[in-house]
Amino acid sequence: MVVGGGISGLAAAYYLRAGGVEVTVLEASEHLGGPLRVSDLAGLPVDEGAESLLNRRPEAVELAREVGLGDDVVYPASITAGVWSRGRIRPLPPGTVMGVPVRPEDLATILDETELARIESDRRMPGLPTKADVAIGRLVTERMGAAVAERLVEPLLGGVYAGHADELSLRATVPALAAAAQKESSLLGAAEIARQQASTPDGTPVFAGIRGGVGRLPDAVATASGASIRTRTTVRSITPPAAGAPWRLETGPAPFAEFMSADAVVLAVPPAPAARLLGPVAPDAARELHDVEQASVAIVTLAVPRSAFAQIPESSGFLIPPVEGRTIKAVTLSSVKWPWLAELAGDLVVLRASVGRHRQVAELQRPDDEIVDLVLADLADALGLTDRPVATRVTRWGGALPQYAVGHVERMDRVRAAVANLRGLAVCGAAYDGVGIAACVGLARSAAESVLADLKSRAGEPYPAS
Repeated sequence: MVVGGGISGLAAAYYLRAGGVEVTVLEASEHLGGPLRVSDLAGLPVDEGAESLLNRRPEAVELAREVGLGDDVVYPASITAGVWSRGRIRPLPPGTVMGVPVRPEDLATILDETELARIESDRRMPGLPTKADVAIGRLVTERMGAAVAERLVEPLLGGVYAGHADELSLRATVPALAAAAQKESSLLGAAEIARQQASTPDGTPVFAGIRGGVGRLPDAVATASGASIRTRTTVRSITPPAAGAPWRLETGPAPFAEFMSADAVVLAVPPAPAARLLGPVAPDAARELHDVEQASVAIVTLAVPRSAFAQIPESSGFLIPPVEGRTIKAVTLSSVKWPWLAELAGDLVVLRASVGRHRQVAELQRPDDEIVDLVLADLADALGLTDRPVATRVTRWGGALPQYAVGHVERMDRVRAAVANLRGLAVCGAAYDGVGIAACVGLARSAAESVLADLKSRAGEPYPAS
């Protein structure tokens, strides 16, 4: 039994079925895929959630190919991204590790001479190597100055986690940099090592997409899995095996409860429902998951006439540091970034603006038309937009992004250790080892392999006493 019909749960079901077991997926909402969804905007298929797959990690692209989408795997145009800083959009500096530079001079388009000189002081400061986990924003501010943290690290991390660099774990968000910082005497040196390790062969795209939208992936995985899918089915509790009995899951409203049996269970749900379900059976894991906070965001998608631009930007989009005081935190020029969408869009330009950060939800509580107006005001300043869009869409994703606070890696290790004490139970999802699709697919595969190994080890054996 898989609880949760997001991409993690569906991938787990796919790998379980490949292992030869029957699988049922239970999803509380009416939709599969969680925040992966594609819908129509101005007659165009446009993603409402994530629109790209990390290509340098193989799991997501491999899964897309395995479930029949191989011919539709595409890559973005060879264009750069930018950062809107101090009144204009500037090229995003190359050669950084989540905004942490290898060479100070690479940030000359973003920082002034005093701020660049401050970076060099990192080489003369004590404090590295560091063994303990720290907040990446605080470390960068201490070693290189506030400008690097505010104008590069903060918007880059915000684009991934919708969080705050001063609270996010170095070890969880940039593990290669954290590992290097345990050996190098400067953050510049650590960034150089991490950059070398992360480099990809020349010509290898960092990201990939799917023609027609990444939101096509969940349904393709569900179909290929052959699993039995039940939507609008909330799991209220799980009971571990007693002697000679399987796992028992309670679903439905309390007055009309339905009970289902399973040889094994994969929990692929966000931290809060996972903590609720694990409370009676793995209280230590539940306490750890209960402490994982979530950020809510909105994606504002616009279809704008090409005539509204004096010149179409040759950019995939840009980030906006919070210090700029703007509503939007990132903009993707989707029909510039993805050639397949540009071909369909014709005389329209499709843009997506991200709104909202952890514990900053005032904008998300506004009506859709007010959010759109705020976004348009920012776009007018940034891009010189002169006309209203022909179509708009506001998609709110409540609690969609888990926050990887300091100590997150160790916290998730404790969760897995507690769950491992219960045979036939595994967990996966964005809260554990990465919020990207590739990371979720990779962990889902590991969860499936764990369950399959357990089922094989006790084939023909009675269930252990609880």
